[in-house]
Amino acid sequence: MFELKGAMTAIVTPFKNGKVDEETFRSLIRRQIEGGIDGLVPCGTTGEAATMDLDEYEKVIGIAVEECKGKIPVLAGAGTNNTKKVIELAKIAKGAGADAILSVAPYYNKPTQEGLYQHYKTIAENVDLPLVLYNVPGRTSVNILPKTVIRLSQIDNIVGIKEASGSLNQVSEIIEGASEGFSVISGDDFLTLPMMSIGGTGVISVTSNVVPELVARQYDAFVEGNLDEARELHHKLFKLHQAMFYETNPIPVKTALAMMGLIEEEFKLPLCKMSDANKERLKTVLKDMNLI
Repeated sequence: MFELKGAMTAIVTPFKNGKVDEETFRSLIRRQIEGGIDGLVPCGTTGEAATMDLDEYEKVIGIAVEECKGKIPVLAGAGTNNTKKVIELAKIAKGAGADAILSVAPYYNKPTQEGLYQHYKTIAENVDLPLVLYNVPGRTSVNILPKTVIRLSQIDNIVGIKEASGSLNQVSEIIEGASEGFSVISGDDFLTLPMMSIGGTGVISVTSNVVPELVARQYDAFVEGNLDEARELHHKLFKLHQAMFYETNPIPVKTALAMMGLIEEEFKLPLCKMSDANKERLKTVLKDMNLI
């Protein structure tokens, strides 16, 4: 049974000459597992899913499932602003062996709260997989409000939400009002520790692409009751968290991985290479943490 908890990585998709770099992707996944990560999230925002065709999407999830099988769960991104298309993506993810799907709120359309409810309800009814909501109003221009999340939590296979609104008030309302067994996981590395302190179940992290062992250890320290260690790791990671958003995600994280010699520095348009000035700032942070 899928549980939305732990330190999970929203993994990048490495490209080489315009195509998915399968060998490198497999090595990245193995590095995550060896680093103690509790779950993998391919084909999310960080994975550049918005610019993938269906063949690439299926391939990436399939590779993730192959590498993670029997080790950690795969929570596949399946989100767009077209409900029918989301169902199509989710069925591909299920066919590829994903354990659950993560679906971002429909962007650009700016649906009402009732529209959001009907969107997710329809997906849940048409896909026999656990469904995790993803609220990130800074990218979608729509906020899944707590009352809507609480309504959706009553649907059996809607099991949790990745919350990236930045509002601890909103997180508190959801945790207090949602159905039993519904999980709230942080979508912001900055807020992992504060959210866990009020009942959050972990993080879907960008930073863990770079330092999986540290992000995993922060989660483990908290659940073990080692709060001083968890707090120390929060502060140790803080500048790196900031660096991951010097420019639009996943530009900084892929640039960091390229500096570390782990991937090619390649993006799909409209994303492009990092500016020289921000690249120097990023390099300083990585050097300070002895990562390059």
